[in-house]
Formats: sequence, structure tokens, C-alpha cells
Amino acid sequence: MAAPREAVAARARDVVKAYGTGETRVLALDHVSVDLERGAFTAIMGPSGSGKSTLMHCLAGLDTVSEGRIQIGGTELTGLRDKRLTRLRRDRIGFVFQAFNLLPTLTALENITLPMDIAGRRVDTEWLDRVVATVGLAGRLKHRPAQLSGGQQQRVAVARALASRPEIVFGDEPTGNLDSRAGGEVLAFLRRSVDELGQTVVMVTHDPVAAAYADRIVFLADGRIVDEMHRPTADRVLDRMRRFDGRGRTA
Repeated sequence: MAAPREAVAARARDVVKAYGTGETRVLALDHVSVDLERGAFTAIMGPSGSGKSTLMHCLAGLDTVSEGRIQIGGTELTGLRDKRLTRLRRDRIGFVFQAFNLLPTLTALENITLPMDIAGRRVDTEWLDRVVATVGLAGRLKHRPAQLSGGQQQRVAVARALASRPEIVFGDEPTGNLDSRAGGEVLAFLRRSVDELGQTVVMVTHDPVAAAYADRIVFLADGRIVDEMHRPTADRVLDRMRRFDGRGRTA
């Protein structure tokens, strides 16, 4: 049964993403329907080529769908003109990627507030202070990226994603370039952003340890949702990933 509209941060309905035509047509997403709960941490997992990153990019408005519908909150993304879609991504969505994407000439604080500065939006200093405290950057705000460790740079990227109070934050392998200790710190901060700030986080990952920070995992294989798991542990996730066969079914 579908979740109530007010409880859903993002929704996909019968989404198809196809590349090519005729005999060369490849389905990256094959009639996917999913609701992503507001105020929760959801992980998207699956074997290589399963469509997990494609699904996230479509949900975030970074890619278009071939068929079906995508909604952020109550807004239909499908068919939005480029200008409105750009504004929606800027004002209502946060992004954290594997690459930190920080400007080297700016301080940590300037990198965090840059999207709002570009948009001409006033920075909510009280909220910014809460975000900075949540990600543990209070003593590093005047440092430039070269003066920060990889984990600290990714925390700056997380803070940048949270600072504008987006409806939803998407992370595409956000700990992929970090060692296990730094990755654990970033994941803990994403978890805290949900628990303490009420944020909604959706993360694509291949790492069972990372996925265990989530409230729910959605598993994809061959462009279809084949399973989900609530209150995951790393061992349960690893066991489920081992049992994928070539079509995502339990072996």
C-alpha cells in the first residue's frame, strides 16, 4: 500500500529508463515504483549495473525518465522545464557525491554557504550553527580544503548539502573515496542529520557497513526492485547481497 502523500519525500511510479532503440535498447530501470519516507534514511543497493545510481539520478531530477512519474514532495518532476527543474534542485534538494566538489580557494564556511550565496538566499545562521555542530566542523570553518583531511572535506560537503534545509538529501557513494574511519564519521553525521535535524537522506552504496546506517534498504537487480530490508545490520545486508543471482533473485 502506498504511503500517505505527506509522509513521502520522493516517489517513483512505474518508472522506465531506457537507452538506445530497437535491438540495442537497454532498460536501466524497468517499471520501478517506490516511496521514500520523509525524515528517514534510505539506502539503495544492488549489484553493479542494477540501476541503483540511475534510480537516484532520476529521483533527484538529474536525469529524465523514459516512462513513468517522479515526484519530490507534491511536485511532479516529469515534464518540468529546465529552468524550473534547476530551481527545484537548487532550493529543495541537497547532494553529496563521491567527489567532494569543493572550491579550493574558499574556506570551509564559504564552501558551505556558496549555493545560497549564488542563489541570493539569506543564510539562516541558527540552522547553520546546528548543521556545523552536527557534522563537527566548528573548529575548521576558516580552513581551505587543502588544509582538511578527506573525511573533513566530505563533512564540509555534507554540511553544504544540509545548510539550505532541503526537503531531501541524495548521496551517491558518499564514502567511496574515504578510508573506513573517515567514512564511518561521515555516515554517522548523515545518521545524526536524520535523528537530530529531521532530515531525509537517500544514499546509493555498495557497502553493507554503510547501508547498515540506514532505516531501510531497497535492493535493485536488472533495473527492478527485488527486495527491501528494515532495520538492517551489516551481516544481514552482506548475506542478502551474496544471494543475488544474475537476475537479482535469491539463489
